[in-house]
Amino acid sequence: MALKTLSTFLSPLSLPKHYTLSIFNPVSLNIYRKSTPLSCKSTHSHSPSQLPLSDTKLLSSEPEGTGAASPTRGDRFLERQQADEAAKLLIKEIKKTKKKTKKVLKVNTATACCYGCGAPLQTSEVDAPGYVDMGTYELKKKHHQLRTILCGRCRLLSHGHMITAVGGNGGYSGGKQFVSADELREKLSHLRHEKALIVKLVDIVDFNGSFLSRVRDLAGANPIILVVTKVDLLPKGTDFNCVGDWVVEAITKKKLNVLSVHLTSSKSLVGIAGVASEIQKEKKGRDVYILGSANVGKSAFISALLKMMAQRDPAAAAAQKYKPIQSAVPGTTLGPIQIDAFLGGGKLYDTPGVHLHHRQAAVVHSEDLPILAPQSRLRGQSFPVSSKNGMAGKFNSNGLNGFSIFWGGLVRIDVLKVLPETCLTFYGPKKLPIHAVPTHEADEFYKKELGVLLTPPTGKDRAGEWRGLETVQQLQINFEDAERPASDVAISGLGWITIEPRRESLGISESNFAERTKELHIAVHVPKPVEIFVRPSIPVGKAGAEWYQYRELTEKEEEIRPKWYF
Repeated sequence: MALKTLSTFLSPLSLPKHYTLSIFNPVSLNIYRKSTPLSCKSTHSHSPSQLPLSDTKLLSSEPEGTGAASPTRGDRFLERQQADEAAKLLIKEIKKTKKKTKKVLKVNTATACCYGCGAPLQTSEVDAPGYVDMGTYELKKKHHQLRTILCGRCRLLSHGHMITAVGGNGGYSGGKQFVSADELREKLSHLRHEKALIVKLVDIVDFNGSFLSRVRDLAGANPIILVVTKVDLLPKGTDFNCVGDWVVEAITKKKLNVLSVHLTSSKSLVGIAGVASEIQKEKKGRDVYILGSANVGKSAFISALLKMMAQRDPAAAAAQKYKPIQSAVPGTTLGPIQIDAFLGGGKLYDTPGVHLHHRQAAVVHSEDLPILAPQSRLRGQSFPVSSKNGMAGKFNSNGLNGFSIFWGGLVRIDVLKVLPETCLTFYGPKKLPIHAVPTHEADEFYKKELGVLLTPPTGKDRAGEWRGLETVQQLQINFEDAERPASDVAISGLGWITIEPRRESLGISESNFAERTKELHIAVHVPKPVEIFVRPSIPVGKAGAEWYQYRELTEKEEEIRPKWYF
């Protein structure tokens, strides 16, 4: 054992607890004289039987822990206090971890959602989305079947009730607002950080209004398959080859890189098989998210997709039993809905629609929303019209100049300066009436007939709350070829108006036409948030295939240009 001098014991450092002082006499201690060496024995390194007899007597004669180097009562008190504090901190940490574990379990339980709309299940508020009675909830929870519950709101929606739930910028008036459009948009923000396959849906009837031009803000760098829905609503005789090329040209101008374009109909299943094949090819184990604006037809598309996939995939066949609810109400889906549709890994997700404030659906009353949704094949309504309906007398040698055309109570077109042979054809919901009056009588006509002849808004009560057509946009449309439509004027959330500089049925010689101006001037009135788009005309009907011209492509354009299918 190494010897320790007295100066060592006088230092601030204390001896380790396993050392015991064997020789020490405080009476003879004199710190001014020559230091006397002392020896220390380790109680752990030697047992008492192995020590010399004299050392054993010393250890037994003096209690352990006595001497100058022994801890004082104050030191022991401090040690006990520190030990108690450490024990208290340890207990607190254990309690915190237990509480965190309980909270996670509660969140997991609370995230059980309605399979129809994705709203979290709840038993407190009857009118709110996700409501289910307590008895049903407890029974399903006991048997671990919460994912098989359809909430009360979805049951009403499935029976044709118009129940809105989304408010805020892009929301809908006339009903309770349980969630804002911004909150639904926030639920999609995680997509840009995940590795996923995005299937983006666009409504062909409202192509510009439902396009989501800033989709990269939501989807990030993930690959996109573009699906154009409701092509079965296009006029009879439409050539889908022309429409497919028109769509690809439109997305090329928007500089949105996509894998492929598919023209589909969820009702007739046209093009659905091609989408299913493309998803299986490109998903590569990733999750698949169905993305699009509100009421674009996501839930109907998923139903058609599962029906097509069920022929080969038993997982998709099983998923058909609990598929998202379909409704004409924008904002039916209120949360992401997970669907186990693939055997080879990855999930299919129906997502809440992106609610856009610039569409007509955001300004009309909730009970008028079904009027805006076409239910059957579109048929263009043209002005000037034939003499069958008695309107021909209004449009004489000056044509539409000096007239205003109302499209329900939502749109007003003032024809300022066009050719006498110019024709306007309206493509949209059949339930929206179209009326033409002289422009100088238009204001009075609108005030008198709003809610009666001009609907929506429906009824004088809603007409009294209507803010009117506050936005006026002056359009100057140039054209080169009289045999082709000059352009389309698309109204966000409603449809479009094709402007033809010269209608052949009205009769005019080409020589006289060449001398006329090649500019058309009109003014478009819409509610304040609604947007107006001027675009190349979409080739619909038999006539569309005759005048549509395919653009010649370079080799580089052909390589990077997405392919389209139907």
